[in-house]
Amino acid sequence: MDSNYIKIFTGNFMIVQRIISELKAININPIIKDPAESARLGGYANGIQPGFQEIFVNKDELDIAVPIVESINSEL
Repeated sequence: MDSNYIKIFTGNFMIVQRIISELKAININPIIKDPAESARLGGYANGIQPGFQEIFVNKDELDIAVPIVESINSEL
C-alpha cells in the first residue's frame, strides 16, 4: 500500500459502508482492504475473522476523515 495512506478504521462491513458513504459525500475516496477475503483468495484463511474491513485515506485528508469516523462510532 502506498505510504501516503493511513488506516483510519477497522470494523464490520455495515459500518465500513456507512463511513465510505460519508467520506465520498465530501469527495474523499477511501481505499478499502478486506484481509479475510485476501487471505481466503490466497489460500491462507485460517485465523482471520471474516467480515472485517479496513479503511485507508490519504494523509492529506486525515484531518477531515477522522472526525467523521469518530462521529459514526459515537452513534453506535
